[in-house]
Amino acid sequence: MVNEYESITSKGHSIVMTQSLSILMLSWEFPPHVIGGLARHVFDLSRALARAGHQVHVITAFVEGLPAYECLYGVHVYRVKSLQPHHQDFLAWVSSLNIAMAQRALKLVENMSFDLIHAHDWLVGAAARVIKKQIDKPLITTIHATEHGRNNGIFTEMQQSIHEQEHYLIQQSEAIIVCSDYMKTEINQLFHVEEERISVFPNGIDIDMMVSHTRSLKVKNKFHIEQGPLVFSIGRIVYEKGFGTLIEATEHLVNAFPTIRIVIAGKGPLLHHYRTVVEEKNLQQHVYFIGYITDEERNQFFHLCDVAVFPSLYEPFGIVALEGMVAGKPTVVSDTGGLSSIVTHHVTGLLCKTGDVSSLAHCLAFILSDEQLAKTIGNNAKEEVTSKFGWDEIASKTSELFKEKAIKNQIGKEEAD
Repeated sequence: MVNEYESITSKGHSIVMTQSLSILMLSWEFPPHVIGGLARHVFDLSRALARAGHQVHVITAFVEGLPAYECLYGVHVYRVKSLQPHHQDFLAWVSSLNIAMAQRALKLVENMSFDLIHAHDWLVGAAARVIKKQIDKPLITTIHATEHGRNNGIFTEMQQSIHEQEHYLIQQSEAIIVCSDYMKTEINQLFHVEEERISVFPNGIDIDMMVSHTRSLKVKNKFHIEQGPLVFSIGRIVYEKGFGTLIEATEHLVNAFPTIRIVIAGKGPLLHHYRTVVEEKNLQQHVYFIGYITDEERNQFFHLCDVAVFPSLYEPFGIVALEGMVAGKPTVVSDTGGLSSIVTHHVTGLLCKTGDVSSLAHCLAFILSDEQLAKTIGNNAKEEVTSKFGWDEIASKTSELFKEKAIKNQIGKEEAD
């Protein structure tokens, strides 16, 4: 922080604002409720903003067994129950969660003030728009992914509804944050957003959160994984993560690497389907879909594996690739979305053609066959990530945008008076 206060003069208005902001952040997931990379992003960004001296208040979904309020690493976390917690219709559940979020936020406003609202994806869009209207503060939205991108188009009523929700949220936001130039282009094409309203801030990595407290083989024993070259992946078990391509690539690898072990961690709607495919292809000794794992188990696998792989068909950024790289592992990724901007081919990792079974198999075989090259690439990757993707730098750029919009909002109010 440069100074305690900064003075901005615009059109005869002198605005004095403290460097510290009061930020209301909305996210449907927050650790330990982790569905995908969004939860990790919000957790790391909110902590970095708090370290920078800002007041950060996160409203998120309730998790059984956890308090409705707690302060974590300087971040104030409020967990609210959906008004229809067991509703079978996902959109209805989201709607009732948004009502509960808006109610909690407006209750907070009775005793404190916020400089801005920061929403993460359409799932909290309705609440964000209501709160903005009530407290008249700028709304800044981070779009982590789009429904169009996840499905390569809009084909169903549900997808159309989500697409419209994304549009409403973007329309009513003073600024949009995305994690890559790829996503900036996607947002421009889908929603025709003015370029000056979009900021590109990459996702980051908290190196301390990736430290494994043990290098033992305990995690292998727990999941009954036999010895052999170990390839590790983690992510939500959905189509766009490309795990189907990885299963098929394994069929190409087993002759050259008869003891190869592909470990895929995570949960999602296609978990049972992929396990069935593995059995049908008689690959049970080679491909392990192990389901949910803890952060410590994730860290152990990253440190124990020979290669990390993320064969996504659609990936706006790819925090998981940073996790493999910061662990010093050669990381194979698809040349799609943000992944292609993270990895430099044959320098900090390997890029394979998206959805191409032969290309993925070739990259994995290439790196597994050259131990020295694998070590060099892994070391290069760790150095690259450590120097470029720290959360404190990302939080600094984010807070500058926040200050700009908060000051503009204050000037607008003075001009209207």
